[in-house]
Amino acid sequence: MATLPDFPGQPAANRPKPSMRRSSFARARKRTVPPIPSLHPSACPSHRSADLAGRSVRFSPDIPVIFDRSLVAHHKLVGSWVVSKEGATARLTRPEARRRIEQVFTAKVLDILRSCTIADLRVVLLNGESCGAPAIAIVCDSVGQLDLGWIEDSNRPIPWRAAAYRALERTLGSALPVFCYDDLFDNISMYYWDGETEDGAAREALIAYHGADPSEIDAQIMPSAMNAKRPEWMFAAKAAPQSKLPIVLRRALRELRDAHAALTDLPDEHHAWRVEMDVLYEYVPGIEECSPLPPLTLVPVEQFAVEVDDVGRHGMEYGFMDVTGLCPMTQIAAIDAWLASLAVGARLLRAARHLIELYPPE
Repeated sequence: MATLPDFPGQPAANRPKPSMRRSSFARARKRTVPPIPSLHPSACPSHRSADLAGRSVRFSPDIPVIFDRSLVAHHKLVGSWVVSKEGATARLTRPEARRRIEQVFTAKVLDILRSCTIADLRVVLLNGESCGAPAIAIVCDSVGQLDLGWIEDSNRPIPWRAAAYRALERTLGSALPVFCYDDLFDNISMYYWDGETEDGAAREALIAYHGADPSEIDAQIMPSAMNAKRPEWMFAAKAAPQSKLPIVLRRALRELRDAHAALTDLPDEHHAWRVEMDVLYEYVPGIEECSPLPPLTLVPVEQFAVEVDDVGRHGMEYGFMDVTGLCPMTQIAAIDAWLASLAVGARLLRAARHLIELYPPE
């Protein structure tokens, strides 16, 4: 989990930043992937997080800055991949070999993710010595509502905006840790109304399970009132058919659908954007204490700030489930397959950003 301390790419301050709508939920404490316990002497003072996507970079004690032992698993694997691409090189010291391995892999990852500005992503290499194989994780550092651009703020026809919003709801979750309105409603329903979705049953649940005073029930939000707060463009039924959309919007939606289909059609093996929770728990002990809620949402906080803050309270305290991909690496060929799937997911994120920034002409 180590990267170069002086990454030659674009500095963080100059990178285009994704715009996030903020509630107190969005101001949650940033949490990196909980560190794997160091397999090396604790005397190494380095930090435990890593960043291969071009932002601030720190060393990990899993890879001592001064090598007094053989390179560990993830450097060996990636190093073999580098040699397979570059051929034999001059004899290098261990620090030189480590730096070269990191330079080549970092450059490849950054080249793929450089234009993905919809969210801040990190790629982390995990040593995985206790798990039997190294792994590569993708982590999302953004928190809050994704900026919906013209879909939320413009005066474009509601059917156009609804079509674009529906497309984002159906596709973005394949590459980003994001929750939508149905997820928010289900969480609120389980917490306040014991899973009920009708007003009458919800009132009974508030009285029976929360001790609510029947005379004050009218002050409590009910399922129908929550649903009524949705803007019209959030309703899938309001979406215009393709034939009724302007050509530029049709093209953007087609590109998003095609990118999503390409990503979901990839085999599970060596998939950069998928994560199995039981495997994640093995590689990152303690992450099960985090909230299961993703850090990003497509729900507009202007209308649902209270509800979003309610469901995000656990994440604000313990961190969100921000790992969007985890892929164990058992052989050199797996790295090429992982990079290929990384590029497919990046295509989806670029298509989503293009749709959000489109502002189709009236």
